[in-house]
Amino acid sequence: MSKVYFIDFKSPRKFKRLLLQAGLDEAVSKNDIVAIKLHFGEKGNRGYVKPEYVHPIVKEVEALKGRPFLTDSNTIYVGERSDALRHQAIARTHGFSLENCGAPVVIADGLRGNSFVEVEIGQKHFTKVKVAGAIYDADTLIFVTHFTGHDMGGFGGALKNIGMGGASRTGKYEIHEAVVPKIKLGNCTGCEVCVKWCPAEAINMVRKKVKIDSKKCIGCGECILYCNFGALSIAWSDLTESEQEKLVEYAYGVLKNKKALFINFLNFITELCDCCPTTGRPVVPDIGILASSDPVAIDEASVNLVNEAGKKDVFRQLYPGTDWEFQLNYAQKLGMGTRNYELVRI
Repeated sequence: MSKVYFIDFKSPRKFKRLLLQAGLDEAVSKNDIVAIKLHFGEKGNRGYVKPEYVHPIVKEVEALKGRPFLTDSNTIYVGERSDALRHQAIARTHGFSLENCGAPVVIADGLRGNSFVEVEIGQKHFTKVKVAGAIYDADTLIFVTHFTGHDMGGFGGALKNIGMGGASRTGKYEIHEAVVPKIKLGNCTGCEVCVKWCPAEAINMVRKKVKIDSKKCIGCGECILYCNFGALSIAWSDLTESEQEKLVEYAYGVLKNKKALFINFLNFITELCDCCPTTGRPVVPDIGILASSDPVAIDEASVNLVNEAGKKDVFRQLYPGTDWEFQLNYAQKLGMGTRNYELVRI
């Protein structure tokens, strides 16, 4: 059984204690280069973990004589985070700077997302995974995650932050490979917004109706996010489980031979993740902050707290065709952690 530590947002002074009880002092040694893995928030998004929570983490790492930097990897969809130049710019716009946070921003997979190291894992889907270079090179990894809903796995927590966030751009293509959206032609208005936002140029219009080239589609879901008419959707069947397995296997590779700590923020919990420029209303009220050395346990605890707050299975209701438990079970099967946990309230 793993321990997951918890404070509510009424107890910000306990944040340092939360970090130390969860094992920050065990994860960080003198002169360690420490990657603090974040999501800097897409343009227009306001749900990401704010700099004022990141700065105390930086200070505690420095107090342990570690050398921290803030990081994320580039996206495969068209947006403000698809290359390092724009990515660093949006990070600074959202307050993530050396001046505000006390640590520099380093985009983990380089200028165009092709800086990575292949890590051997020998699993079901991948024998090797492409881990973003700066994350691979770090001695210690701290994953700071804004917990949200997510259409691929029901929820997006620590495992998604590790697997998707720790992958290079090319790694993200591998995770999403073969997820081709279904088309409801009756809903298509021919507006061509999906054409504009498709990063693989896989979409075109035939007689003013959308058509997708399945050989070009990379499965990023960008077209679904930007369609306002419900013309595009994913058939969440066995493919959902395949995608979750791939995500978990990437997380397995990112964490291989690494010291790590996981921090989940349960506030402004929305249906979609922070890659979306607008997030809508929270699905439950703000809950608190969790920390653990076990990525499976912290995600399990996060889901349970959300469901307690919502008095229902929140993520199964949001995504009825998606089994959110699958990613947790697969991660547990790979030995990444356990779903059995003790919640320690500080």
